[in-house]
Formats: sequence, structure tokens, C-alpha cells
Amino acid sequence: MSMLPYLFAGVVFASLALVAIAIWSPRRIWVKGTAVCLTGVVMALGYVGYSELLSKPKPVGLEWGMGSVAEAELLGASTREGEAIYVWLQIPGLDEPRAYTMPWNREVAQQLESANREARANRTVVRVRRPFGEATRGARDQSVFYAAPRKARQLKALETQDTVVLDPSYQQ
Repeated sequence: MSMLPYLFAGVVFASLALVAIAIWSPRRIWVKGTAVCLTGVVMALGYVGYSELLSKPKPVGLEWGMGSVAEAELLGASTREGEAIYVWLQIPGLDEPRAYTMPWNREVAQQLESANREARANRTVVRVRRPFGEATRGARDQSVFYAAPRKARQLKALETQDTVVLDPSYQQ
């Protein structure tokens, strides 16, 4: 969302540059007035278009800036059979989660369901492998969703007077 003001400022400056060219060109006054009015329409449509995009998930195929992301955490998902798989991802290095849409693929949807079941059983999270790679766009030879493995518990060493006991239930 932090890019929105900068993108809109780019639209405004480009529109103002075009209207300045139109005003200084040797045309009739009604042509110049029409150019100014159309510039206002372009700026208004740009603002409405950008603000409308804020509530829509982005297709993974259009995410060209994060193609090198190896893994992301799945915060939520929804499938619409025959249409799309909608995911909400927390990407490492970004503060806010982002919404994406993947093309419908029955095998990927089954991976998502089984990963959700396994993650609930293990009390872990679901991870997405290469969220912007070929597998999310329909390739069938790679797994996309998986349940993160449980972390092994750390054994704490309990120190007694002259021995270290690793198991507190151990009696000498």
C-alpha cells in the first residue's frame, strides 16, 4: 500500500505534462479545453482504479518483483473450484501480508487441503514453496503447499552438585 501514493503521483505528473504540451501547442482553444478536461478525467479514473485495486488479490503471474522468494507462510486460503485458489501470504521481509490468486489446479488444491490437515494435527503452520514460481501457475510436478515440521524440543541440562542430568525423572 505504501506504493500507491507514488504511483498516483506518477499518473498525475504524466497527465500534467501531456496537458502542458496540449496547452502550448498551436491548436484551437476548444481543443486545448478538451485536453484539460480529459486530463482531469484521467486523473480521477487513475485514483479510482488504484483505490479499487487495494481490495483485490493480485494474480501470482503478475508478481514480477518477488520471483526469487523461496518460501512464504500461508495465513489463509480459499478455493473456488474451477476458478481460482485465493491465498493470503506473509512474505519474509515484508511487514504486511498480501493477497494473491493462483489459477485453479485440482492437484494444488488437494495439496492445500492435506497440508492444512497436517498442520492442524501437528500444531504448525502451512508453508508455500516458491509462491511465485511455475508450480503456482499450474505446473504439476512440484508440491506447493506443505505443513511446516515441528521443531524439536531443546533438552535443558539440570546441573546437580557434580553431575549433569539430562532427564529430570532420572534417579540415582
